[in-house]
Amino acid sequence: MKVLALETANEQCSVALIDQHQELFFQLDDRAKAQTQTILPMIETALRDTQTELHELTAIAFSRGPGSFSGVRINAAVTQALAWANDLPVIAVSTLQALAQAAYQTHQLQQVTAVLDARMQEVYLANYVLDDAGIMQLDGEERLLNYADAQAAAQFTVVGSGAHLIATTETQVAAVQPNAHHIALLARHYALNEQWVPAEQALPVYLRDNAWKKIAEQGKAQ
Repeated sequence: MKVLALETANEQCSVALIDQHQELFFQLDDRAKAQTQTILPMIETALRDTQTELHELTAIAFSRGPGSFSGVRINAAVTQALAWANDLPVIAVSTLQALAQAAYQTHQLQQVTAVLDARMQEVYLANYVLDDAGIMQLDGEERLLNYADAQAAAQFTVVGSGAHLIATTETQVAAVQPNAHHIALLARHYALNEQWVPAEQALPVYLRDNAWKKIAEQGKAQ
């Protein structure tokens, strides 16, 4: 089993390649908004360095959002194109779940509230709890909330780029940022259980209706 994992939803770019036992490749470019220039070369490097052909992959995994609108769109488009061309299934991983998994891997937190800055005085938020397999599982649902509602909805230690926006004096905050390594860890679990979908179902999740209109209202892209 080999799974290629892509992450561009957080305004950075990272690629990982794993098998059932270990991570074979990882690379991260943290330059903001450089995904379109770096994602394909990084994929090529991952395949070359691990002597892997695309058609040999078991699946392609990607962070499906929520997150940066353009970043999520790039991730989904690249994943769909590669999966269609090579007849591969796709594993769509929540960016919030990847954030929660990163909190467990980095800080050993077993219950977290994953929060991403959604701009426009809002955040993407979801609560997660560790299961017996070491996977952070959604407790409730992913939501787009204003700051006040997010403060009320946060049940556990708050992590992510939106943590400081809803933190109170009583709130614990941990600095965490997800990348393709965490997407890959989750994707391995799903791949071993054959939890994947066809390429045409590799759809982005924005959590915000009329995304194009709202971005225009901000006066800048996310």
